Amino acid sequence: MLDIMGIFRELKFLSALWKANLQSVLEYRGAFIWQMIGMMLNNAFYFIFWIIFFNQFNQIRGWGLSDMYIVFGITSSSFGLASILFGNTFNLSEIIARGRLDYYLSLPRPILIHALASRSIPSGFGDFTYGILSFLVAGVFTWSAFGRFFLGVILATIVFISFMVIIQSLAFWMGNTTALGNLFMNAMLTFALYPTSLFDGPAKFILFTIIPAGFMGAVPASVVTAFSWQGLGLLLLGACVLLITSILVFRSGLHKYESGSAIQVEV
Repeated sequence: MLDIMGIFRELKFLSALWKANLQSVLEYRGAFIWQMIGMMLNNAFYFIFWIIFFNQFNQIRGWGLSDMYIVFGITSSSFGLASILFGNTFNLSEIIARGRLDYYLSLPRPILIHALASRSIPSGFGDFTYGILSFLVAGVFTWSAFGRFFLGVILATIVFISFMVIIQSLAFWMGNTTALGNLFMNAMLTFALYPTSLFDGPAKFILFTIIPAGFMGAVPASVVTAFSWQGLGLLLLGACVLLITSILVFRSGLHKYESGSAIQVEV
């Protein structure tokens, strides 16, 4: 039977973690604001390439500038949401390799969620905000499209976090895989920002399996621009498969986990 009260307890715990993280981030408000603005400017400069490109070519295999705004919006906001709510997604392998999972194992909370949510990255607020602005600039705003945009962001966030957990969990068997994690993260983000129509055959297969960037960019964007139940179903399926796989891989790794010499208390 589904433990509803247990779910509410964990949600309350997560809310407390996120509140504490936010308070920590806002402790130095000047630095926080500059990080946020800096990340938004960084994303804007990166997008200038596509503005120049579509000034020369109106479309590329059915994709126009408006579509790219939405792809960038979803990818940026989902990356930002992962950074804000689950900041340890990016250094899980280091936590594993250094035996710092001991702290999370010592508490009666879901280990993976607790570990991921124990940190927030301030620059993520800039990514998240930029993504919303990118959607608004796309010129397709309706409340229905806005709702689909946020649904796409949530599912893309699940896809991204799940993929990163799978890669970073390799640390259970291979030691610190931070460099490998950064490599796959950059590949994921890079290919998520390109129209999947540019790729055919084996390349397209890779973008929906080995590096599931299609589920972070193009597919959720299509749910916004040209909604279909088939597209939404494909996105839900991809998110669920990756989420379940990440949990199974992490739990399998826990059986091999060798803790440090002492439990490390994190402040």
